[in-house]
Amino acid sequence: MSVSSLQLEMHPLRASLYEEMHSRPFQVIPSPARISHLSVMCSEEQKVEQFSHLQQLCEMLGGPVPEDDLPCFQQQFGQLQVRWEQHMEFVSYTFIWLGGDHGEPFAETGMSHLPEGWLEGICGEVVAAFHMSIEDVRGVGEPAIPEVKKHFESMRLVGSQPSQGAAQVWTTYRMHSDGYGRFLIYNREMSDSQLGRLIQRLLEIESYRLMTLMGLPMARSISPQLQLMDQQLSELTQILSVEQYDDDKCRDERELLGRLIHLASRVEAYRARSTFRFNATNAYQGLVMQRLADLREDEVSGHLTLHEFITRRMIPAVRTCKATADRLEDLSRRIDRVSDMLRTQVELSIQGQNQELLSSMDRRSRIQLMMQHTVEGLSVAAISYYTIGLVKIFIGVLYDQGLHIDKSLSLGISMPLVIVTVALLTRRIHSKFSKLAADSAEKSK
Repeated sequence: MSVSSLQLEMHPLRASLYEEMHSRPFQVIPSPARISHLSVMCSEEQKVEQFSHLQQLCEMLGGPVPEDDLPCFQQQFGQLQVRWEQHMEFVSYTFIWLGGDHGEPFAETGMSHLPEGWLEGICGEVVAAFHMSIEDVRGVGEPAIPEVKKHFESMRLVGSQPSQGAAQVWTTYRMHSDGYGRFLIYNREMSDSQLGRLIQRLLEIESYRLMTLMGLPMARSISPQLQLMDQQLSELTQILSVEQYDDDKCRDERELLGRLIHLASRVEAYRARSTFRFNATNAYQGLVMQRLADLREDEVSGHLTLHEFITRRMIPAVRTCKATADRLEDLSRRIDRVSDMLRTQVELSIQGQNQELLSSMDRRSRIQLMMQHTVEGLSVAAISYYTIGLVKIFIGVLYDQGLHIDKSLSLGISMPLVIVTVALLTRRIHSKFSKLAADSAEKSK
């Protein structure tokens, strides 16, 4: 029996997992070419608008319109190639113009042949925007460095020879007068597919580099607040550590707990704002470092390579973000510990107050018990008095009915009997209620 004939149950994600490895293919780019790239941060709602805007572009260029919202879309419209990619936080547009004699680098860009007004309709916030000029120098040789510098408005150059010298890349990592960055690539001996992979890595390095640095302004804005909150926490800890207090400086535990809660809420607010951004910074840095390693650069004499230039400033920025995130976590843990100590102290204070209250209640109970015994004695006398009065009336009734008895003697005999009987009954009732109270106290324990 062949494997294909087996009736196996397939996982519902199996097909999509196979296609995931092919969802963002490398492009095949000949030289010369002009490339423009945009990375636009947008919300999920704006991503839907972005896709509709892409469909509008395809209609305006007279080509096939994508129906499904795919992670990556690329299409050839004559001499113009359009590539659109979705990422977690942003979407990217890459426009490649292949037609005709391009003339001077950056005189013509990949955006030069887009329909008028379409570019301005892109929603979201542009993070990366730059042009690439690819020149074919096979068998000719690239121009001298002073000539190259003219294309970058005489800014300081950063350059390297990727793929072990198969090409030469120049950039400044600055925005030029048109508001865009610039890359100039001289193709020495790369095939179209090799050049496409090189261009894709350069595009990703520049986009991910800027996304990595997005966390640095947030870290810089949070750091002064962390310093202030750290001082406030130190002051609260110092107050808790003092054993003796003057009358004027007696601390209010509730006030201290309220200040700690306010401090903890501020820290948690900063953590909520920054956790995703700092985690994204670490993830983007890993992507940048991997793409830089894939370039396999050789140095151009007298110039920093892309790897050296980027890591010189990006690594400290990432470490600043990490240090800020660690500081937030440390401050949160310290606030929790101080809060636990303060809550314990408040509980001990409440227990002390409860103990004093119980002692006071115990003293009042003893006084009430003494008063109760006194009242019981008076009650025995009062009940006995009224009972003897009833007995006297009863004896008188018997005497009037003809029963010859000594009324005084009978009354004298009944008096101690009544008193003893009333006293015994009262003590028995008291013992019964005392037993009920003792059983109730035992159950409450």
